[in-house]
Amino acid sequence: VVTWAAWPFHRAAAVNLRHGATTMDTLISLGVLAATGCSLNALFFGGAGDPDMRMPFELWGSTGRYRAELYLEVAAGVTTFILAGRYLEARAKRQSGAALRALMSLGAKDVAVLYDGESGRIESRVPIEQVKVGDQFVVRPGEKVATDGVVVSGSSAIDTSLLTGESLPAEVSEGDAVVGATVNVGGRLVIRATRVGADTQLAQMARLVEAAQSGKAEVQRLADRVSGVFVPFVLGLAVVTAVWWGATGAEAETGFSAAVAVLIIACPCALGLATPTALLVGTGRGAQMGILIKGPEVLESTRRVDTIVLDKTGTVTTGQMSVRAVLAAPGETEAEVLRMAGALEAASEHPVARAVVSAARTSVGAAAPTELPHVEDFANAAGLGVTGVVEGHAVAVGRHTFVLAQLGGSAPPSAETVPVTLNEGARAGEDAGQTVVWVGWAGRVRGAVVVADSVKPTSSEAVAGFRALGLTPVLLTGDNAAAARHVATQVGIDSSSVIAEVLPVDKVAEVQRLQQEGRVVAMVGDGVNDAPALAQADLGLAMGTGADVAMEASDLTLVRGDLRVAVDAIRLSRSTLRTIKGNLFWAFAYNVAALPLAAAGLLNPMLAGACMALSSLFVVANSLRLRGFEPRCSSSS
Repeated sequence: VVTWAAWPFHRAAAVNLRHGATTMDTLISLGVLAATGCSLNALFFGGAGDPDMRMPFELWGSTGRYRAELYLEVAAGVTTFILAGRYLEARAKRQSGAALRALMSLGAKDVAVLYDGESGRIESRVPIEQVKVGDQFVVRPGEKVATDGVVVSGSSAIDTSLLTGESLPAEVSEGDAVVGATVNVGGRLVIRATRVGADTQLAQMARLVEAAQSGKAEVQRLADRVSGVFVPFVLGLAVVTAVWWGATGAEAETGFSAAVAVLIIACPCALGLATPTALLVGTGRGAQMGILIKGPEVLESTRRVDTIVLDKTGTVTTGQMSVRAVLAAPGETEAEVLRMAGALEAASEHPVARAVVSAARTSVGAAAPTELPHVEDFANAAGLGVTGVVEGHAVAVGRHTFVLAQLGGSAPPSAETVPVTLNEGARAGEDAGQTVVWVGWAGRVRGAVVVADSVKPTSSEAVAGFRALGLTPVLLTGDNAAAARHVATQVGIDSSSVIAEVLPVDKVAEVQRLQQEGRVVAMVGDGVNDAPALAQADLGLAMGTGADVAMEASDLTLVRGDLRVAVDAIRLSRSTLRTIKGNLFWAFAYNVAALPLAAAGLLNPMLAGACMALSSLFVVANSLRLRGFEPRCSSSS
């Protein structure tokens, strides 16, 4: 037992000694070897081998004089207790890592890929590893989507619950993006692969979970520093204990027993388990809920945050704009205004642009983008608008001031540049919380397209959840002030906490301004234009339904687009941090309370080993409580 079973402790202690370091394994190894060596000495050279030798077991230590006694049961018992504790620790790690293993096992193992044959397209089932970007594959009802892609043909409902926790299937049709590992519950789909292997969303989620579980939080780094001082201190205390007992006239066995108890009881196993086990369980539970924590340092940020900045489009609102009205200047038709605007916006990926293009295609009866007029010299001014040449006309679409500037006018709008009827219609739309996109060409404003987004039904509940956590919600948007205030009123954000008409490049400046006011800022966003602000914020939360660059810049990724998951993400992170601190407290408290008893000779060495192992088990059990963390929003579970 003390040689083969305890060999990992001896080997680790020797390796650390060669590097001039001491760890918890040093304490274990020294305690076991000291107990074994003294026992062998007593057996062969002392009176422990006498036929009439009797050594009754004592639960508590004694300050009386010892005869030659054996401590072989101490060496064997300590080794057994510690190995049992580490076995249960490893078992807990396996259980807490179940979410990561489940993520990796979600993907399909093979896929039916379409190939061009002599008699037409044929299917061939191949391993998922052989799928390349651009391949088209078939997904039948009940099958898993093999990899991330875009629907080429067919329509169906996709069950994303295994990946996102969302219970309701999502309807998809031609042109919609789908994620690998989701399940087709409706019709037959043909999908073109856009990301494969390590680039898929499933693989990215697994990497985030693994990175978070293997990293170290600030509190863990503190524990490491404390351990670096604690172990030499304990070694010194053990020597002082033995010397002090010898100085009092006690037999050597008394001092030796007390010194061994000091070494064993001080083993900071619980200290080493305090952070890793809580991180493993917390991040694993987060993955099950669709919350990906990038690293353990994020936990500290969630504790300090007092302000949360919410991007409007796609975060608080659905991000699915639709055209509500088309306004035409005298002499123009609504269809022509929409056709020219749609042709120009077809080259943009902005949600407003997609709404205008969709309406324009329907208006002109076109089934494909090529049926809209061709655009030349397209240019995008981030947050302002777009310009280009359509059918020989220099067209500008975007904000009011931007369109006027592109048409060659910087003076206030007049009846010549902007007809009164257009101004009145635009003002009415803005008062109703809608967004007005102006359209102009040939030196005049020709019309405007009124688009509107709808607030997510769960956003108001999420805002209330942020307030319950002590956070002040702030709405940040590039939209007009009237539309922003209208949305803020709907979800329960104070009008004084609305920051509107902010260009993408200025979002970072707004976050910095809040930080300069002494606030600790979290931000929730989903778009490419949110990425710099997410990186600037003390805590960045990205919607998994948004752009990849936003997720890369964030600290937490919310796989679903439900803002309530952000509330649960902060709750889970704070709960994990509380568990880590609770573990550290009890680990330190145990050592501080037990060391004086051991030094005073009031603690049997084997009982000290049992107590040390039990403290480790307590830390593991306390961490496993995080597996029962329940989201407050039923749809997040």
